[in-house]
Amino acid sequence: MTTPITLSAPEYTDADFRRLQAIAQEQAGICLPDTKKALVYARVSRRVRELQMASFSDYLAFTTSPSGTVEMEKLICSITTNVTGFFRERNHFDHLRTEVMPSLIPVLRQGKKTRIWSAACSTGQEPWSIAMTVAGSFPEIGNYDFRILATDINSEVVARAAGGIYGRDELEGIPERERGLYLEDDGAGSLSFSVSLRKLPSFKVLNLNAPWPFRGSFSVIFCRNVVIYFDDETREALWARLSERLEPGGFLYVGHSERVANATQCGLVNIAPTIYRKEG
Repeated sequence: MTTPITLSAPEYTDADFRRLQAIAQEQAGICLPDTKKALVYARVSRRVRELQMASFSDYLAFTTSPSGTVEMEKLICSITTNVTGFFRERNHFDHLRTEVMPSLIPVLRQGKKTRIWSAACSTGQEPWSIAMTVAGSFPEIGNYDFRILATDINSEVVARAAGGIYGRDELEGIPERERGLYLEDDGAGSLSFSVSLRKLPSFKVLNLNAPWPFRGSFSVIFCRNVVIYFDDETREALWARLSERLEPGGFLYVGHSERVANATQCGLVNIAPTIYRKEG
């Protein structure tokens, strides 16, 4: 009979936490306050144990070494929070449907390109909610030059989002009408989005605080409940970069507890709580 290996709790010092704070800031712009020390331990210690390392110090030495590139991504994934839901903060989707789509539909009919960006898509509920909203406003949108770019720093949640498959217990927030139109039973207890809706979003891994590998502009950007993890300097720099990517007259949606403090400098006008429009 084989005796199971029991791994002791990995050593975790104040110095290790300081190192983690620096890594999170440098790699992802995430500000980890001192109050998060225990939470970080709970999340990262699993990776330390899986690699059978005795201490956080050993783990961080490996992660920051030339051979630790893949593990660095796993580390960042472990300290990011992915709380989301379909049609979360519904006023944004109501605004998209009633105020934005009526102006975008004529542009699409003229054969022009239109793009929407879900800048922190997590497990995909936000971009799929966007897709249902625009398809509900313009059912033939799949025949036009329209796409939703959905990005997140966490490759694991991006892969899940791209799959477009959700359990029945995850569908809270989707109205019955949309469920009937856009979701199909996969026969295994889950539902997946229809082929027609799958044409709309494109899912990519992206660090918002690193260079962006695209040059195009967007009519709408959703960047919600992300900058609460950044310090003021990182936050204001990101708002400015997002504004640069907005078309004149385009809209930026932010989280319910967020605001663009440097809106005027970015050329943004606050037209409603958590909704900004680019001047021009």
